[in-house]
Amino acid sequence: MEQNEKMKTLPVQSEEESDKTAEKADRTERSRLLFGEEGLQKLADSTVLVAGVGGVGSFAVEALARSGVGRLILIDKDTVEPSNINRQLCATLETVGEVKVDVLKKRIAQLNPECEVITHHCFYDAAMNDILLEEKPDYILDCIDSIGSKKDLIRFAIDAHIPIIASMGMARKKDPSRLEIMEVEKTSYDPIAKILRTWKRKNRIRNKIMVVSSTEKPVDMEAGQALPSGIFVPASAGLMMAGYVVDQLLQKK
Repeated sequence: MEQNEKMKTLPVQSEEESDKTAEKADRTERSRLLFGEEGLQKLADSTVLVAGVGGVGSFAVEALARSGVGRLILIDKDTVEPSNINRQLCATLETVGEVKVDVLKKRIAQLNPECEVITHHCFYDAAMNDILLEEKPDYILDCIDSIGSKKDLIRFAIDAHIPIIASMGMARKKDPSRLEIMEVEKTSYDPIAKILRTWKRKNRIRNKIMVVSSTEKPVDMEAGQALPSGIFVPASAGLMMAGYVVDQLLQKK
């Protein structure tokens, strides 16, 4: 009798709730085998900021969402253009004209419904720093094209003691096997990295700045021409950045 009374007080899952639990188990099964239960929980408890969701950033966002990161902050001012379709995850014939961060938010909901997505459809500059501090990112991925904004975001991360990894120039490159994650001081054949190295020394910044950069010499281009770019290098850079950040988050105590 006493056992029967206890059984009556146990919560009973509805069929719909049971289906959702099974679905989540299926979605996370392979990640659980790779990262472990504790690792998955660390990722679920983490907040990652991705600034710039184009050729590099869109693939980083995808990998972070599929890996189980629980909260993503996306910043980008652009809408999808036809010229993006050859290399950006958010760009299809159906999404031309749509806001990139909104497209990715919808996509993430189909991949990882438990992931909270905060979007900022705007151009990042230092005026956003107070807002970002309130959102408390655990890690920052800088996938911005603008050199000025890139410097501002790196400076913000250093001052706020938030770890950051930055993407260098991925246009005019064809060989993804030449990508490496390294300190900015060790880069070569990268005009953006060269500017950052000079800026870092001029401002006496002693902190290590981790970047993903290619050792491949850029292809030639005519003055005034649009930057030549394909999918292989930027997409691979985004995946490398996401993999690096996930590893860092898993090691966090």
